[in-house]
Amino acid sequence: MAFLCLFQHFALAGGDAVCYGFPAMESDSPHLRGSLVVFEGIDGTGKSTQVELLARYLRSRGIEVVTGFEPTRGPWGMRVREAALAGDRLSIDEEIACLLQDRREHVREVIEPALQAGKWVLLDRYYLSMMAYQGASGANVEEIREWNEAFATVPDVALWLDIPIELSQERMHARGNGKDAFENEKFLSDCAAIYSAMEMPWLHRVEADGTVEEVHAQIREIIQEELGI
Repeated sequence: MAFLCLFQHFALAGGDAVCYGFPAMESDSPHLRGSLVVFEGIDGTGKSTQVELLARYLRSRGIEVVTGFEPTRGPWGMRVREAALAGDRLSIDEEIACLLQDRREHVREVIEPALQAGKWVLLDRYYLSMMAYQGASGANVEEIREWNEAFATVPDVALWLDIPIELSQERMHARGNGKDAFENEKFLSDCAAIYSAMEMPWLHRVEADGTVEEVHAQIREIIQEELGI
């Protein structure tokens, strides 16, 4: 099934694919544009903790911050989440269609309006996760990037939090939550390999197996060098 054409999107409706597009957004905001910083990596790397720490630091500098995560809690993101938690993933075509529609709505309704208002947006996962996770499931990684960058805001900085697979497994076990369909060692190893092969000038590797404070210090240094904050 063909599930995407550039600048248009296939959403699932009643089991069928519907192709439609959204108009491009234009800004008339008097504010300087904000920055988009995304946190990436396999499960158990501490992304959500580091999002909150960076948000706290930026707010202490007088910067307005919006935090979020993907997949979102909207209907398209929840369809993927609920299937994974049940241990019965959607087909790869359905996952990609749902994730793209979830991201389209997130960009249109949250990310771009915040950036245009001069706010910083910090995300726990973005389309690099889709490249890694759906890529590890057999989809073409570069095609996923192209489909996303046809409509999704490109990050100013992406932070890849990198930890050994064994530590990822230990941390997930310590959380005490049941595993979802994405959380097995072989699959996460494949995801990590895709992250490692990514080459974008705005993507930065962070050694995330240290203390929370050590990881935050690395992130602060990158943000200072790249965005001057």
